[in-house]
Amino acid sequence: MAGQKKDSGKGDGRGGSAGPDATLWQRLEQPAAAPRASLTLERIGAVAVEIADAEGFAAVTMRRLATDLGVAPMAAYRHVSGKDDLWALMAERVATEMRIPDEVTGWREVLRAFGLLTRDMMLRHPWVGQLPTHLFVLTPGRLAIAERQLAALDGLGLDEDSMMVAFRTVSAFAHGAGQSEVALREWTKSAGWSSGDETRLGLAPQMMYLMDTGRYPTYKRYGLRATRKDDATWAFETGLDCVLDGIAARFGI
Repeated sequence: MAGQKKDSGKGDGRGGSAGPDATLWQRLEQPAAAPRASLTLERIGAVAVEIADAEGFAAVTMRRLATDLGVAPMAAYRHVSGKDDLWALMAERVATEMRIPDEVTGWREVLRAFGLLTRDMMLRHPWVGQLPTHLFVLTPGRLAIAERQLAALDGLGLDEDSMMVAFRTVSAFAHGAGQSEVALREWTKSAGWSSGDETRLGLAPQMMYLMDTGRYPTYKRYGLRATRKDDATWAFETGLDCVLDGIAARFGI
């Protein structure tokens, strides 16, 4: 509104040389106001990720972030408006780790590489699944990932809706399977189990009772005969290949 005073504190965090209406990403791509400026959006995102990697997502607060950056909390608020901006910077930071090499070509190879990179990223940063906006927030890095997949699917006779469905289907599998793997790893760790054998030993009383009811004969056969119970990489890659097979069959590509 005309005559409204600008908020000098937590505001929308969009001031500075980029202008009052500049988005977070416009400001990220513009040079710092002064060469000596040490507090940048890149550094804020990097430190936030470091905290989450070391201590978990819940440890990332504006106050803790300011402490690790060596600035007053209000200094951080001059760069980010609050948690939404901070989460977006964290999502952008991990997205930059998922660049598919230029020499990878072909729609299947590109989407498969994306799936594998997604799993690797989630295992490195187990807190990613806790980001409220990790699947939907718009960042330059995330849009670059989507553009790479869509470009690989372009020219195959698919309409734009089908291209997006193919990309999102691989993304949904990779994020879901990756998050499940992280959750299982964290759960077994919290229980004090460090291997599949220790986990099965810990669960043996419950499992034996359930199997002895006779209600789960196929699952019992899996438990007795399966040889890849602890091969998470094989399970992920096999599932990913099934998804890609389905996309190929559905769209005839």
